[in-house]
Amino acid sequence: MRPIRPFLPLLLAPAFALAQTAAPDPVSIRAPVIALTHVRVIDGLGHAPVDDQTLVITGGRIAAVGAAAQVEIPAGAAVRDLAGKTVLPGFVLVHEHLYYSIVSTGSFHVNEMEYSFPRLYLAAGITSARTTGCIEPDTDLEVKTEVDAGKMPGPKLHLTSPYFNGPSMGIVQMHDVGDAAAARRKVNFWADEGFTSVKVYTTLSREVMAATIAAAHARGLQVTGHIGTVSYREAAEAGIDNLEHGFLAAADFIPGRKTGDPSNPLGNYRSLETLNPDAPEVDALIRFLIEKHVAITSTLAIFETFTAGRRIAGAAELEALAPPMRDAYLTRWAALNVQNNPIMKAAFAKDLVLERKFFRAGGRLVVGTDPTGYGGCLAGYGSWRAIELLVEAGLTPLEALQVATANGAKLLGIDGATGSIAPGLAADLVVVAGDPSKDITDIRKAETVFKDGVGYDSKLLFDSVKGQVGIH
Repeated sequence: MRPIRPFLPLLLAPAFALAQTAAPDPVSIRAPVIALTHVRVIDGLGHAPVDDQTLVITGGRIAAVGAAAQVEIPAGAAVRDLAGKTVLPGFVLVHEHLYYSIVSTGSFHVNEMEYSFPRLYLAAGITSARTTGCIEPDTDLEVKTEVDAGKMPGPKLHLTSPYFNGPSMGIVQMHDVGDAAAARRKVNFWADEGFTSVKVYTTLSREVMAATIAAAHARGLQVTGHIGTVSYREAAEAGIDNLEHGFLAAADFIPGRKTGDPSNPLGNYRSLETLNPDAPEVDALIRFLIEKHVAITSTLAIFETFTAGRRIAGAAELEALAPPMRDAYLTRWAALNVQNNPIMKAAFAKDLVLERKFFRAGGRLVVGTDPTGYGGCLAGYGSWRAIELLVEAGLTPLEALQVATANGAKLLGIDGATGSIAPGLAADLVVVAGDPSKDITDIRKAETVFKDGVGYDSKLLFDSVKGQVGIH
């Protein structure tokens, strides 16, 4: 007779799943017709806020928006008086992950946060998210399936493939792509599985990257990249759609760099440290990226965690972490500040300037969280910080909100459905107690997040994952 013990984890799995769903129902309003009255509206398109508006939601879509004195409220509507509050489009963030770095004594390792991260994203107002590189593709697919079916709270997910990387970086959760033929096979495999974009990574060669981009475009997939062996200009020449991490991953300004040189993050940072942002080569690269319609993703929140003298995680963020992860984060943060690396400080400051310059030149700037590193940037909380740092970089609050809503939607090709506020679009909305057009930190005062017209209590979602990030 076979022993039962090895099968106990599988037998217990349903009970564990039930335990996870024991949190209070986060849905705070669900009705065929909803009217949000006397509210300030920020449309996500860069226009000035409009006060004392009424927004009507019917069947999950925006049916009407206009002056409160003029918009007729349908009979039987569930009415919410939001005087003094602001409604803005749900955020569309494009460098998100469903995994989190964990404490490890070996090589770099991440665990999937299939329970906590979808809740944290939605709680912060992210209603659409591109995963931009995955470690457990089957898990990401299943989370998307569960969210789409309404079985778990979370944003509308746009899935990015596992990483397309070259020679190993020592991350055992990534498998190298050996050549162009392998790249084409992988693209077609993940396209068949339902992924909508591909992520190329730091050590991928120019030749294999070009083959990846061509294969992806043939299947209607976008390609984005955190690159290093390939420069920004070379990637743009190959047809890449999007480049991640502002200009902090750009090898273009490394003195004496030759095509094909190994990925060198420290060289990138040192080149930025001494770079004149008004130099002709900077202007030329920005013009070239814009001409090639390459979007740049700002991910300032994750790089802030590697920069001495910057903020420490707030109390709510620390409470979200499982105790071992909290201790590990605080230890690493303290060590970074003792080291006080001037190179990273200078590179971070220079990237703020370059991102603003790209945006002012007419480039498509988008934004993402990238909750990785050593654990100081969390889904949701880090998402807010990523948007706030756009304002520190020199964008106005309204411009930062446009980057985080309409710009992200345009990049993903979903701006006809979401990313701004107008009749006919999905009712993907965030209600905040304040006016983020004046103070961008008011985005942290999210109260209700609507996704397809269903309102979720932001506080309940945040509370439901306290002490769980790093566990599940």
